[in-house]
Amino acid sequence: MKKIGLILSIIFGAVILDQLSKGVLLYLITGGIPWFGPAWEVVPVPYLMAHVCDFFNVVFTWNPGASFSLFRALGESAPIVIIVMTSAIIGAILYYLFKNAKSYERVPLALVAGGAIGNLIDRVRFGAVVDFLDFHIGGIHWPAFNVADICIVVGVGLYLLNWYNARRKCIKAVKDGK
Repeated sequence: MKKIGLILSIIFGAVILDQLSKGVLLYLITGGIPWFGPAWEVVPVPYLMAHVCDFFNVVFTWNPGASFSLFRALGESAPIVIIVMTSAIIGAILYYLFKNAKSYERVPLALVAGGAIGNLIDRVRFGAVVDFLDFHIGGIHWPAFNVADICIVVGVGLYLLNWYNARRKCIKAVKDGK
């Protein structure tokens, strides 16, 4: 029961932080928080919110594709295709998390699931994901991203690190004859 509480806390925490950050931005731009609607009718983009420092801006943009605007070429059907694919992936992650996940996999996979759910909520509401963190060096910009994306990337990174450490311990145990 303790593991279920941990998993749900991380998932809900990621979703809440993501949706709160996006909600604040929507409120600052529109004076309210739109619940549903076609993204570009809600807020035209791109929209520079604040130049924070030499390498960071807060912007407002819509991402109709997946990571790095993948699947953008699908046109109007992209949101539906991505919603279906994302839902299936989230379902598989949640099933694995609650049925078979090892202890070192729980936190990373919960972060990934929470981030994916946060972006899925945007896709269902607007047909696109709100992105607003813009890092750059000179004229070279990293694609804008959001809190959900951070959760996904950190979750994948932690998963790989934990997997590597678990694998290394297993190999050491085999070498030591245990």
